[in-house]
Amino acid sequence: MKDGPSVAEHAATLAQSGAIDVVILGAGINGASLFRDLSAQGVNCMLVDKGDFGSGTSAAPSRLIHGGLKYLETGEFGLVAQSTLERNLLLRNAPHCVTPLPTVIPIFSWTKGIGAALRTLFGSKSAPRSRGALLIKAGLAIYDYYGSRNRVMPRHRMVGRRTALSEMPALTPSIVATGTYYDAKVSLPERLVYELVADGMAANPGSAALNYTDLVSSADGTLTFKPQSGGAPFSLRPKLVVNAAGPWIDHVNTALGTPSRMIGGTKGSHILLRHDELIKALKGQMIYFEADDGRICLVYDYLGLALVGSTDIPADNPDTVKADQAEIDYLIASLRSLLPGLQFDHSQIVYAYAGIRPLPASNAAVPGLISRDHSAPVLEPEGTRPFPIISLVGGKWTTFRGFAEEVADSVLKRLGRSRKVSTRTLAIGGGRDYPSDAAARADWLGKAVGASGLPRERLETLFARYGTTALPVALHCAASSRGEETLQASSYSLAEIEYIAGKEHVGHLADIVMRRTALAITGSLTRHDLEVIARVAGEVLGWGVERITTEVESVVSQLSERNLLKIA
Repeated sequence: MKDGPSVAEHAATLAQSGAIDVVILGAGINGASLFRDLSAQGVNCMLVDKGDFGSGTSAAPSRLIHGGLKYLETGEFGLVAQSTLERNLLLRNAPHCVTPLPTVIPIFSWTKGIGAALRTLFGSKSAPRSRGALLIKAGLAIYDYYGSRNRVMPRHRMVGRRTALSEMPALTPSIVATGTYYDAKVSLPERLVYELVADGMAANPGSAALNYTDLVSSADGTLTFKPQSGGAPFSLRPKLVVNAAGPWIDHVNTALGTPSRMIGGTKGSHILLRHDELIKALKGQMIYFEADDGRICLVYDYLGLALVGSTDIPADNPDTVKADQAEIDYLIASLRSLLPGLQFDHSQIVYAYAGIRPLPASNAAVPGLISRDHSAPVLEPEGTRPFPIISLVGGKWTTFRGFAEEVADSVLKRLGRSRKVSTRTLAIGGGRDYPSDAAARADWLGKAVGASGLPRERLETLFARYGTTALPVALHCAASSRGEETLQASSYSLAEIEYIAGKEHVGHLADIVMRRTALAITGSLTRHDLEVIARVAGEVLGWGVERITTEVESVVSQLSERNLLKIA
């Protein structure tokens, strides 16, 4: 059942055969998406990451799939057009984990911000401190226009103070109106990254993806890698290298012998609160609001918790990034100002996380004005390095498919090949053959119950987690000797954990609880359950008692120090 050794052996065989055309360094959302796209075109790719798939910056977004309303303010209309299109496509291609999110904007004046917005649009380096109803109305109308391609959600609406407070009484009475528009959220971004990787491997047997693998040398056109698991090093000579390392791009280019200064990241921190009263007040909506200093914040229901974000401050060390106390205080204070009738304190925090946005190097005085657009600068072959290096700079979660398509077309041109498959309508992972309506869903569930023999209620739970890939999970669970025994503090079954450990390229315990599932971020973990998960994974992956203990302590330490989650 264990896939790990076969994957490593396959990668080494491909390397030895000289069949690899492209090496992609970094398996975040951009690297994983490019891997899928190129593999679908028949290009033999090797995707390599020093950590787990999607374990870096891609695991630390606001968990939104959005069109970028605020980018209208800086005149990035092309980015808004692409973002709204990609949002609409993702709602169709990944409906198992990307869903609509109605969003409310509290408005505190009628006319403020128009002059400042015009100055920002024409290059001013300071963002508006307040955005009035007229400005927001104009912005939402433009946003609706850009979102009209492949439209799947309603247009915006504006209401006055009385109606707004009747619909959401918890809002501060100092508002004059609210605007409501629609974006989307992603339930588990880390899992979506993994699904892109899995889709790429399934599309082309000549491609391979390796996590926990280090680049140990680059010389004379040869790249040498070593698996951290202790496997033998292997070398290959690619025709082209893509640096998709996000905030580590400059470090990787240095390791490739081509020092660069492409990245000037900012840190975004988030907290998750256990606050039933707030969840009830939100009514399934996100509030997208201005903090007292004019910066944009947000709060919405994420898997039953209130997700609050985000800060935007200069930072450059992605290896040690975590939410600082000052950032947490700022987010709590912003909530108190927005929702004065509710109580907020640090004891409600279940989880916290932070990441470095891989933005282009910039001298902007206001981090929020640094462009979120993407680029792919090329370091052409030079000296003894025969391959070009394409670096994936900037970008945002929502536009990963479009960014990958642009880069893939460039790579195909360099390789003298043509595109075979469009990813525009290509479903992702559990979004493939997804039932389109309630009747189709009922039919799918009925067939899955018949095939697996599991109770319908269990199939509904698995379907909510995995989309249509719930069927192979269910078939494994039905055949497992563990039956339907579940964890004490969660509805995840031990057979599910067994499946994930054996089939989803798990290298460490953290991969299971932080990326293949939502166990950590929702605060569902107890030490007992963590130890049970480690034992199940250990049986599948061949871990001894000492390794199991080490894995448990490593997760407990990381979650405590970097995520404010205390495991009891």
